[in-house]
Amino acid sequence: MRVFVLIFNAGTDNEGIHSIRVGNVNKIMMFESEDDATRFALMLEAQDFPTPTVEDMDDQEIKDFCEGAGFEWEIVSKDSNAVVTPPELNVDETDWQLDKTQDQNNPDSSESEETEMSNPELDSIRRRLEGLL
Repeated sequence: MRVFVLIFNAGTDNEGIHSIRVGNVNKIMMFESEDDATRFALMLEAQDFPTPTVEDMDDQEIKDFCEGAGFEWEIVSKDSNAVVTPPELNVDETDWQLDKTQDQNNPDSSESEETEMSNPELDSIRRRLEGLL
């Protein structure tokens, strides 16, 4: 079955999948609906998270990854009437941000620095999110 997950830095060497920490366990959310995954990504963005990319993948591939990495997984059904929202508290520094910090300390690093979003971009995102309500 194809599901949708959120990927940060998609297509780069520093690619990472979005997970939610529940207690001491990380959980990957697999969305049956692309719209639900996009909505969740926009909510993360509104919480000042970097913009994730919604990607479709085979659910078994994600489950295999979770087993190997010690993660849990949850499928968010498209038939569910409940709106899934990100937790209000996020980790201060993600695993892939740690990698970026290490790369910046390495003068041989070839990755370019990310730029901050401009106010018009942020206003556009806010309008899209408000339109979802």
